[in-house]
Amino acid sequence: MNAADKRVSYANSSSLQKKVLLKTRPFLEDTMKEMLSKVLPATCCIKVADLGCASGPNTFFPTYEIMNTITRICQQAHWESPELQVFLNDLPHNDFNTVFRSVPAFDGRCFIAGVAGSVHERLFPSNSIHFIHSSYCLHWLSKVPKGVVENNNENVYISKLSPPNVSDAYSKQFGNDFSKFLRFRSEEMMGGGRMVLTLIGRSITDPTCKDNCCIWELLTKSLLDLVEKGLIHKSDVDSFYIPLYYPCEEEVREIVEKEGSFVLDKIKKFEVNWDFEDDDCNGNFIRKSGQNVADSIRAITEAMLVIHFGEAIIDNLFIRYAQHVSEHLLREKTKYVNIVLIMTMK
Repeated sequence: MNAADKRVSYANSSSLQKKVLLKTRPFLEDTMKEMLSKVLPATCCIKVADLGCASGPNTFFPTYEIMNTITRICQQAHWESPELQVFLNDLPHNDFNTVFRSVPAFDGRCFIAGVAGSVHERLFPSNSIHFIHSSYCLHWLSKVPKGVVENNNENVYISKLSPPNVSDAYSKQFGNDFSKFLRFRSEEMMGGGRMVLTLIGRSITDPTCKDNCCIWELLTKSLLDLVEKGLIHKSDVDSFYIPLYYPCEEEVREIVEKEGSFVLDKIKKFEVNWDFEDDDCNGNFIRKSGQNVADSIRAITEAMLVIHFGEAIIDNLFIRYAQHVSEHLLREKTKYVNIVLIMTMK
């Protein structure tokens, strides 16, 4: 994610993620209540991990919600509130300096620690975590899938024109990554621990459906514009792939059941517009929506684009991308499909 010193930072371009957190807040509260009913008042310290915390105004949102839930339950039952240990996790190059400069003043019973590392690896000691939360992290893959060959019909992700081996490779990589995630978390969590996980998915089983592919097809189109202008080579576009995957509900359910460490208590789906402001479909607002979406995508992809294409093309690329998104939204208001998984450790 782009750090705070970037022109388009994640901290200033994560309002979509905030909207998703607000929509999943009832699931977070209800799951915490159920878990706390099993461990309080005997437990003196509740240990929580937020995976993929990023940096910016959303980082401490889950912590506040968990603290408020604990406080309400303890006040109603006339129990003393336990201490809360919160582990904020993200990749080592996350802007942890900004995170810790912005740690809010809690009441002395909440302790914050940073844990740098990939969710696809072990992060915590065995049998140490009560509750895990993650939002908009797990659709990112550990790497570009093996078997994705160059010349994916000029696309940086799956598309209607992709050979079948492309979507198969992405699906297999997601299956491997998510299975490892579940296995590692099962080693770290206490029996009966809970997880609430939110990721972008798709509405149907077809991996080439528009809510899986469209936003990345527009990025491909923007890159090809730069090829036509002679600013980048087509071979560079042909060899670039976005390392993420939007699964369908059936895929996720099958992986959880096959891995076997967790009971899938609930699976929920909801949609949000690409543009967090949900503006009406008229010309002026759509141009603003195109820019909002472009800034959101730039904040999460700029680093990988710079590594592959160089920094000089980034501003030009996202000017074109905002235009293409605006044109698309004039035709239809496309949405992200969000999947929420609520699970209990066996």
